[in-house]
Amino acid sequence: MSFTSKRVVAICSIVALLIAVALAALGFLTPWTTGGVAGIDVSRHQGAIDWTAVARTDVRFVYIKASEGEDHTDELFQSNWDGAARAGLKRGAYHFFTLCRPGAAQAANFLRTVPRDPNALPPAIDLEHMGPCREGPQVEHVGAEVRSFLDLVQATTGVRPILYTTREFHDAHLAEFRGERFWIRSLFMKPDFRRTEWVIWQHHNKARRHGVAGPVDLNTFRGDEKALDRFAAAGAPAS
Repeated sequence: MSFTSKRVVAICSIVALLIAVALAALGFLTPWTTGGVAGIDVSRHQGAIDWTAVARTDVRFVYIKASEGEDHTDELFQSNWDGAARAGLKRGAYHFFTLCRPGAAQAANFLRTVPRDPNALPPAIDLEHMGPCREGPQVEHVGAEVRSFLDLVQATTGVRPILYTTREFHDAHLAEFRGERFWIRSLFMKPDFRRTEWVIWQHHNKARRHGVAGPVDLNTFRGDEKALDRFAAAGAPAS
């Protein structure tokens, strides 16, 4: 091979690498998630979403923020909830849990907000808020309040919520939890905790997908589409 040919090969290799890095940075190339089903999670921060366009991508499921704390609801929840269903995407609702209000009061807010849908994905509780509280003290026993939320939602809906969490929150408040299903945030790297208990992995926080104007969280479900169907139908473990 001549010097010129070698140079061309080297340049092409560098260009290909740069393209791959760019695609990975945007969430279009995610080789670390091979074998799962792609999904996103959204809130009002994504603005108006073209759900028909989203459904034309690799996205097959979505979790939608419904509520936060004791009395806040996401202003775009209902439109996102309805739009995702019309587009044929599997949908679930999540509640952003704060350390500032009792778990039962937060569960009541979530249950007031989310319509009953037997085909929905299991409800989810977003556990990442580490404080401080803007008004009043933090709850004394965080783990007990989380359990109160889980128990009340399960008693009302018949489905145990899954627990979205970060490593920081987990180690501070959830390390003693057993028998739960987890949705783990671990950007680009496979979760190194709850390795056998996670069912959803949030691996990208600035992905791009058609139909969403800005960055969006990208997730992978642990299983194939048939397993996702079972997960949605009965809230059963994904395995």
